Amino acid sequence: MSYHKSGNAIVDKSFYFACDIVIYAEKLKEKRFFEIANQLLKSGTSIGANVRESQRGVSIKDFKNKLGIALKEADETSFWLDVIEETNIYEVPSKLREDCEVLIRLLVSIIKNS
Repeated sequence: MSYHKSGNAIVDKSFYFACDIVIYAEKLKEKRFFEIANQLLKSGTSIGANVRESQRGVSIKDFKNKLGIALKEADETSFWLDVIEETNIYEVPSKLREDCEVLIRLLVSIIKNS
């Protein structure tokens, strides 16, 4: 079964970003960068998990809290991408970097306007 787009930009973008992170983390593991791959995998997939969870929020406060956690995870993911880039252990695809920044901007905007 494949993912069916929800029509909600943040839900869809965070889902596909998580998929891209899974693939990228596997490449890091192939190069034997296990620890950093696992850190990136946890934070990068957590964004989408928290965004999806926010959609079932019982209140605006709950909704914003879950999106706040997603934002923290997106910041952490950006950190790990910075570390990978700065240490030159493996190339960080520009699309991955750009998608992370888009998610951060979207999350900030949604939280501010909720």
